[in-house]
Amino acid sequence: MTHLAVSHLAESHTELLLLALLLALLIGVVAGLRSFTAPAVVAWAAFSLWISLSGHWLAWVGSLAAVIVFALLAVGELVLDKLPKTPSRTAPPSFIARIGSGAFSGTVIGTALGHPWTALGAGAIGAVLGTLGGYHARARLAGSFGRDLPAALLEDAVAVLGGIAIAVVLHHL
Repeated sequence: MTHLAVSHLAESHTELLLLALLLALLIGVVAGLRSFTAPAVVAWAAFSLWISLSGHWLAWVGSLAAVIVFALLAVGELVLDKLPKTPSRTAPPSFIARIGSGAFSGTVIGTALGHPWTALGAGAIGAVLGTLGGYHARARLAGSFGRDLPAALLEDAVAVLGGIAIAVVLHHL
């Protein structure tokens, strides 16, 4: 995607930077909720040519192989998250993976919009917010429901639908 392609929505360099930061932050939140959903969303957006990564080192993200791998990992995570022995998202390995996923996914968005490094940071911050916020929201919801499954399914819906919403915004840039 060229800067000219987004000029109707972001008329200045500053506006484009702010848009890249916002979308990277939001995809980071998605990564904090479900670590593989965010890369699956950006891979799908790149594969569908909703964002352009051509000529960048991240161009591989838009390949069919990447879409399939990230989609399978995302579906697997949606299933595994419901198992009783799944480790907490706030345990260091899980937390670090979510931050990495948010940073990666934010970088993909930022690369398409011309601001990869700042978007990397925004994606990582969003992942921290999504991880901690999702953890506390799910705990409260599970308490309200009297069990975890309805809260987990609601969190799945927020992550998937949020990711789709971000991809749709990227498509309309």
